[in-house]
Amino acid sequence: MEESESGFPITYKNIRTLTTGTHFICNVNYTKSKKTFPFFFTSSSTTSLSLLSQIIFFSFSFFFFFFFTMQMLIDCSHCEIQLILPPNASSIRCAVCRSITYVAEPRPLPPPPSFRDHQPNLPSHNQGAHSSRYGGTVPWGPPPAGPNGRKKAVVCGISYKGAKHELKGCVNDAKCMKYLLEHRFKFPAASIIMLTEEESDQSKIPTKENIIMALHWLVHDCQPGDSLVFHYSGHGSQQEDKNGDEADGMDETILPLDFEKNGVIVDDEINDIIVRPLPAGAKLHAVIDACHSGTVMDLPYLCRMTKSGQYDWEDHRPRNGIYKGTEGGQVFCFSGCDDDQTSADTTALSRGTQTGAMTFCFIQAIEQGQASTYGTILNSMRSTIRNTRPVDGVGRVTTVLAVLLNGRSVLRGFKQEPQLTSNEPFDIYAKPFSL
Repeated sequence: MEESESGFPITYKNIRTLTTGTHFICNVNYTKSKKTFPFFFTSSSTTSLSLLSQIIFFSFSFFFFFFFTMQMLIDCSHCEIQLILPPNASSIRCAVCRSITYVAEPRPLPPPPSFRDHQPNLPSHNQGAHSSRYGGTVPWGPPPAGPNGRKKAVVCGISYKGAKHELKGCVNDAKCMKYLLEHRFKFPAASIIMLTEEESDQSKIPTKENIIMALHWLVHDCQPGDSLVFHYSGHGSQQEDKNGDEADGMDETILPLDFEKNGVIVDDEINDIIVRPLPAGAKLHAVIDACHSGTVMDLPYLCRMTKSGQYDWEDHRPRNGIYKGTEGGQVFCFSGCDDDQTSADTTALSRGTQTGAMTFCFIQAIEQGQASTYGTILNSMRSTIRNTRPVDGVGRVTTVLAVLLNGRSVLRGFKQEPQLTSNEPFDIYAKPFSL
């Protein structure tokens, strides 16, 4: 603590700084007089403060000046709690209610550009043979056409057998989903591609190349009236966003069987392959049971639902103008949890068989007649998971990061909240659900 010319001790409280040309003005509070006296510091200052005191004042001045000019406080658009906006950020996610608040008004939705204009290296949908981005030819032929369009599905379950991040329920998830599609929704067996480690056909092992080839097959020659399904049960993760299309700065990923050697599949790539080319009159449903999967399809709108079932559509259109919609088709994605949450691999729901919590709740809602609309199925899934407690500590969280850091899975109660995203907002309690 320093003393002034008058002998009053100076406290470094309530320092207010502003700039006037080359001068810095600091209001210093004298504790005895309860008055504020301005001190002007210039190169020719004649104050009696020591050189050390001036250095301290300048340090505080610069700190407060840059802190308050580089940081901005805004109110959350949903819960109105104050948030500190990072420099140059155009949006921020609230840590309390998980809503995204934008600094400026959202840009209008750009007109859908031609998919071919932006994907010159992808093969035409009218080509006879469909090639993968790796140069191989998809080994599966076209499925039979039905009276109301074709039904096609890619069902992928990865257990990572023998690895320290092995999962027990994902192959079971894939088998259950295939049975549901065949017997409940009448998908022909020939139009369902199963990707698991149990397949004898090497083209159906869930490697990165095979998964990407299967996704290309899914949308190849897609026509109005076609119904497509992509189900994935396995590990999910996040990585730094490289192209500026994520509000939270993170891309979501899925992890193929060979991800440690050949890398992950990023949400941008999934969107490019199966969302962008979807034509008018066709629909695609994705069911993604993985960690950090809330926006793994990179769809423009997320349905933010409360525990009471009320909802709002959250605008996730990229602020940089990148188009994430379709060529007129409809896309719906049910995912296991929010982007910052993990998904459970557990026996707590089936009371014996290891399954993914989200896949189990999705199928159960359909089988129990709670899937008349998108709203009822989402509400049913969230309620089931919220009201289920792990049995004997078997709520095993499928996060690779926890395994790699701790050498084991993390045991905890269910914290996941299934999410619904779409290429356009709609009334979730009025729109009928069907595959």
